[in-house]
Amino acid sequence: MDPATSAFPVPDSPLIPTALETGRLNLRPFRHEDWRALHAYYSDADATRYTVGRAFTEAESWRAMAGMAGHWMLRGFGPYCLEEKASGSVLGVAGLWYPNDWPEPEIKWALVRPHWGRGFASEAARAVQAAAARHLPDLHLISLIHEDNEPSMRLAEAVGAKCERTMDFRGSTARIYRHPHPSSLRVQAGVQGEAVPPGKPESHAPG
Repeated sequence: MDPATSAFPVPDSPLIPTALETGRLNLRPFRHEDWRALHAYYSDADATRYTVGRAFTEAESWRAMAGMAGHWMLRGFGPYCLEEKASGSVLGVAGLWYPNDWPEPEIKWALVRPHWGRGFASEAARAVQAAAARHLPDLHLISLIHEDNEPSMRLAEAVGAKCERTMDFRGSTARIYRHPHPSSLRVQAGVQGEAVPPGKPESHAPG
């Protein structure tokens, strides 16, 4: 299937669970108040250098969150809000992402700076890989990463993705990292009510 085409039908219901759980994280739907925590990421010019490319205003951060929430309605899958179980803090976002100018569906991640380097992004990405393999086995997922975003490329490699090619994207060069084919993934824990052991901490930035 090709969700980027206008002929792709809007699904009647989600194609993948709307909430996942790992050892340390709840991957859940967005709530209105989450935008304030996410603004800490979107307003950080260094954190967004290789993603949205600049710091956002509060209004733009709210619209970014609203776009991720709406992605679920149009695609039947989308990003999750990452909530730390121990503290209840919102750490960032991770999940499936396929805007209409993306080459293929991807796994995205973006964390607020104080939570970098603790393995949260890889833990979330593995849960998304497992859920996608179980519920959307025809999606052969990528991560589209700016060629200078070395921490994000290391994270992609840590969860088994391999650099496949480069492409021009929005005026820059990006690398396409291909995640393991669903048939080669062990469908591990990560779907609602189950837990995935935390991954090893690694240095990373949003991808």
